[in-house]
Amino acid sequence: MTSFEFPVTERTRTLLRLEQLYQRLAFFMAQDEPYQHHAALMALFEVLEAAGRTELKSELLQELERQKQALESWRESPAIEQVALEQVLDEIELASQNLLELSSRFGQHLRENEWLMAIKQRSIIPGGTCSFDLPSYHLWLQQPVAQRRTDLQRWSLPLMPTAQAAAILLKLLRDSGKHFSYVARRGAFQQMSGGKVVQLIRVSFDERYQVVPEVSANKYALNIRFIDAGTGEVRSRQVEQDIEFTLTFCKF
Repeated sequence: MTSFEFPVTERTRTLLRLEQLYQRLAFFMAQDEPYQHHAALMALFEVLEAAGRTELKSELLQELERQKQALESWRESPAIEQVALEQVLDEIELASQNLLELSSRFGQHLRENEWLMAIKQRSIIPGGTCSFDLPSYHLWLQQPVAQRRTDLQRWSLPLMPTAQAAAILLKLLRDSGKHFSYVARRGAFQQMSGGKVVQLIRVSFDERYQVVPEVSANKYALNIRFIDAGTGEVRSRQVEQDIEFTLTFCKF
């Protein structure tokens, strides 16, 4: 099965972007080659920009608290596995505490590092991090793997509470999903929303179709068009065949 996730709200869009960036950061940080650690540092800079809004911390804290209160109402319910519930509540509590301990602006330790900011500024220019532009950075990339990884971990560690909070909220959101099976006649599907608001929509279908869904959603209607998964040689167009797919609505 092939699945595509579409955020309906701006907050969910931010969470998905943070998830992807933190995953990319972790992947390249775990590698050994200099170019891979360069990619890790570029991901770190992207995290800095994506999560740098001053209100993000308060938004995450508010949402964690809201989810905590909602989950606590399920305590003592015979329909809920209490051990699993307590584990999730403990994770939320820890994530909230870690966020609260962030006393300074997100990524301030990076912004105060002139060497890193020089690299960030040069990285905007195509090829701007060549050895003749940033000789000290070139030297750092030649350091032993363990040293580079230690530096990357040290720079990344203060940013991890945001990653932790985003991961918990996305897991809770995805776990709330309700699944429905539909058929898009000649590649098109429309459904009236009736004022129902969700945060995330997932479209899943058999990979044999080789199509890409285009989704437009608001509180009034949901529209999906399945487009040929072209590679740019020809203009993408809506397919003519019927597409069987699963639609998942995720809402806190």
